[in-house]
Amino acid sequence: MNFLLNILFFSAAVFIVANIMPTIRIKNYGTAVVVALVYSVISFLVGWLLTILAFPFIVITFGLFTFVVNAILLWLTDKFLDDFEIDGFGSTLIAAFLISLINSGLRWLLL
Repeated sequence: MNFLLNILFFSAAVFIVANIMPTIRIKNYGTAVVVALVYSVISFLVGWLLTILAFPFIVITFGLFTFVVNAILLWLTDKFLDDFEIDGFGSTLIAAFLISLINSGLRWLLL
């Protein structure tokens, strides 16, 4: 049940950010759910490795470098899906920050 809530919150955050930022294009809410699923799989398979490799930077920046790790995971998700497009790494970094912020806000508000 917790996994489904994570997917729903993350897909809602992706959908909201895609509607706010003109540099992110997403087909519909169903695509946002697919983005959330693909992102979760990529995070499970590669995210831990990126976090370990970036650990010194994460410590030095007091955790802020995790947004760069999340942006890399989001960029990989963009490369796997045709209906989800992000223009440039700067937009990906901003989107990762906003998605994390909105996802946390939704969790705080609804749970």
